[in-house]
Amino acid sequence: MTTKELIDVLTRALSALPAHADELRDLDAALGDGDLGITVRAGSEAVVKAIGALPDEAGIGDVLLAAGKAFSTANPSTFAALVGGGLLAAAKTMQGKTALARDDALGIGRAVAARIVERGKSKVGDKTVLDALVPSLDVLETSQGSAADTLDAMIATAKERVAETAKMQSQKGRAAWVQERSVGHPDPGATAYVRFLEALRQAVDRGA
Repeated sequence: MTTKELIDVLTRALSALPAHADELRDLDAALGDGDLGITVRAGSEAVVKAIGALPDEAGIGDVLLAAGKAFSTANPSTFAALVGGGLLAAAKTMQGKTALARDDALGIGRAVAARIVERGKSKVGDKTVLDALVPSLDVLETSQGSAADTLDAMIATAKERVAETAKMQSQKGRAAWVQERSVGHPDPGATAYVRFLEALRQAVDRGA
């Protein structure tokens, strides 16, 4: 995938995410301050604008850098800071590259996850976005199928993990404040990640 193709796919995918703002707001309101919907909507719109303004000679690292800056500053929230910071970390690993292969996509995902672990002081099992992100990256690492089949498998795994988060007690952020009352609610951040994967899958189809 070339830089232009990546920008096109991300633009289509992120343009679809604001439609889920109300769902994410309601999920987040059950566990925290309810700002995730705003974060995802504002962040997605900001990223689309930022990557659309990149010059023709931009590389993969430039796309990630622009996306990370835009998402992290569009709305002041912990989720925005963690995801944006992850994208900025991933950008450093992709500098100079003008094409994106499967191993590159995996490297980007791992870099994002590692930064979230570091900055969020969290791990898989804490009921965060990591509970869907990390298992889906494991699928990406071992998949031998097409891009579409791989995304389908990643989505299926991420959905399973989101369902499992409903059984967990939140350990991080505002959600941890409600303690045992967080049980029974799926993690909003993990749900947002699933919605992104689903939008990405549809965007790949539309671009085929």
